[in-house]
Amino acid sequence: MSGVGGIGGGAMGVDRVMALRAQILERNAALKNAGTADASTAATGGAQATSGASQPSFSDSLQDALQSVNQAQSKAGELSSAYERGETIDIAKVMLARQQASVGFEATMQVRNKLLSAYKDIMNMPV
Repeated sequence: MSGVGGIGGGAMGVDRVMALRAQILERNAALKNAGTADASTAATGGAQATSGASQPSFSDSLQDALQSVNQAQSKAGELSSAYERGETIDIAKVMLARQQASVGFEATMQVRNKLLSAYKDIMNMPV
């Protein structure tokens, strides 16, 4: 029965990754809209500058995501070490934790690649 709980934990990990992906897409759309809003804000004197203060910043969200990926990798490492030492740990739980850590790391790498690509695009824009 412990394998079933592990599978449920895996679904929660995937749900968390998908939720983070949705947040990134929402913020991307908000940034696109902010580009057009910045022009109108500059024309009106910046009256709306404090409207986004209640929402967490992109850097906070990214830091939280990185911390959760780090925790998943630490947990997978601990479970793997415990299994190798011969402690009574279900192999399915170990493999699931390693897969969760792997998926989280791959998602982090994709976000990093997109951020680097966006940075390069911005740096290559004519001024």
